[in-house]
Amino acid sequence: MGQGFAEILHKQKDSLKKQYGLDFEVVAISDPVKGSVYEEDGLKLEKILSLVKETGKIDGYAGGTKGLDSIKTIISTNANVILEVSPTDIKTGEPAITHITTAFNNKKHVITTNKGPVALAYKELSDLANKNNVFFKFEGTVLAGTPALNLGLEALAGVGIKEIKGILNGTTNYILTEMEQGRTYEEVLKEAQRLGYAEAKPDADVEGWDALAKVVILANVVMGGDLKVEDIEREGITKIGLSDIESAKSENKRYKLIGKVWREGSQIKGSVGPEKLDIQDSLAQVNGATNALTFMTNNLGEVTIIGPGAGKKETGFALLTDLLSICRRKE
Repeated sequence: MGQGFAEILHKQKDSLKKQYGLDFEVVAISDPVKGSVYEEDGLKLEKILSLVKETGKIDGYAGGTKGLDSIKTIISTNANVILEVSPTDIKTGEPAITHITTAFNNKKHVITTNKGPVALAYKELSDLANKNNVFFKFEGTVLAGTPALNLGLEALAGVGIKEIKGILNGTTNYILTEMEQGRTYEEVLKEAQRLGYAEAKPDADVEGWDALAKVVILANVVMGGDLKVEDIEREGITKIGLSDIESAKSENKRYKLIGKVWREGSQIKGSVGPEKLDIQDSLAQVNGATNALTFMTNNLGEVTIIGPGAGKKETGFALLTDLLSICRRKE
């Protein structure tokens, strides 16, 4: 994700300055595998990207300070915006929570694509950001570059959102789509792993944990809830076989793994699980690795957004969206 974002910044630097007034320098990169480098006046992104492509590391970068770990990079560099793109840990939120709190305590803005901290500690982190008068942005945690959070928080402000439901995981949607062609779960999962849609250990996707984290974020950030991970009913797709797929087709229906948040009286509730949707349902029409989200509102009816929910370039654009937002609000 960080590499995808660096590619976008390198290619679009001039146009971003001309069109949006975004004038920036990437001064530091810290990666536990690829290495770290800091240069106060700014790194040459073209060289960084070339090194990663050629060697898989950035240690060979000429100049700058090497060997800073993530915490030292956050504290001791002259960066004023920290982009946190470490892998998600839905159980602990680490190391991202430590990265984010360190940045806030050092008066630095944070943009993250990591679902863990937002799902597990949204209120505490938001309060800390406000206390230190810095921004906390995380558009990429739900549908990558498809603007789900911005849509719910800004474009749909005031319309009275009563329910949000959708396809929040592209891997499971791809698997269910391919199973409709008569292919077994095991066969399609292997292909999804080969194509890079699924990890070697796919539990986060197929058992519904990835979608669950996104449901918690939607519930607490958009709907104003206070849900914990353990409050969400969760079921994945591993129990769905070809006979279930065929049975649904005979009813003119289609299985989708649906993440849902809704108001029930004064409470906010959420769930993740497979549902048989009528073939005419807008979500039933979303196939392959694509994601979609429907907002049910009191004053505008249903609003559905469809787009990619993963990928380094797609998530890179979510990071860019958040960076532009910080730039505009600082003015």
